[in-house]
Amino acid sequence: MADPVFSLKDAALSLDGNAGRVDILHGISLDVHKSESLGLVGPSGSGKSSLLMLMGGLERATGGSVEALGHDLTHMSEDALARFRRSHMGVVFQSFHLIPTMTALENVATPLELAGDRDAFDKAAAELKHVGLAHRADHYPAQMSGGEQQRVALARAAAPRPAILLADEPTGNLDGANGAAIIDMLFDLRDRHGATLVLVTHAGDLAERCDRVIRLADGRIARMDRAAE
Repeated sequence: MADPVFSLKDAALSLDGNAGRVDILHGISLDVHKSESLGLVGPSGSGKSSLLMLMGGLERATGGSVEALGHDLTHMSEDALARFRRSHMGVVFQSFHLIPTMTALENVATPLELAGDRDAFDKAAAELKHVGLAHRADHYPAQMSGGEQQRVALARAAAPRPAILLADEPTGNLDGANGAAIIDMLFDLRDRHGATLVLVTHAGDLAERCDRVIRLADGRIARMDRAAE
C-alpha cells in the first residue's frame, strides 16, 4: 500500500487556559490514505475539531507526531506550515471565513493568486460555475445566503486542486436542502480530483458516506468503523 497521506503516532494536544493546562487529545494513532474519506464524530468536547486542526497544521501537537504527505507538521515553522497548507490543503469551516470586502470571484481566486497562478480568475470562475454560482461572481458575502457562502468557501478550497480537503462541520449552519447540496459537492470534489477528505460532523447521514468513521470520546479514539460493503 502507498505511503499514507496522514500518519499520526501517539499525537497529543494540551493547551493553556484560564484554569491552567487542559489536555484535549491523548495518544491518537491513525493513518489515512490517498482518496479516502474519513468522518470524525463524537459528542461536543470530544476533540473532533481539535484533531482536524492538528491534521491541518492549525494546531501543533504537544506530544507524538503528525505527518502529512510525508512532512512532519510538528516541527515546521508557522511560515512553512502556511506554505504547506496553501500548496496541499483546502479547508472548509462551519462559519465560511470569506473575506467580506471581496466578491465571490475574488475570494475564490485569492489562494490561487497567492500561489502565483496566472490563470487565477479564470480557474476561480470555472469553480464558481461548478458549484452553481457563476451568477454570483460579483456579489459580496453579505449579499449571499448562508448556503451560497458555503458554496463559495467550498469553491475556494477546491480551486487549487488540493491533495487534502478538510471540513469542520461544513453543514452546521445550513438548512437541510443546502446541507445536502454541500455534502454532494464535497464528495464530488473527492471523486473528481482524488483528494483525501477528512470531515468533522454531527450528521449521521454525512458520516455514513465516508469510507471510515472515527468516533472520539474524551480526546481518545473510542471506535473505528469501516463503511458497510
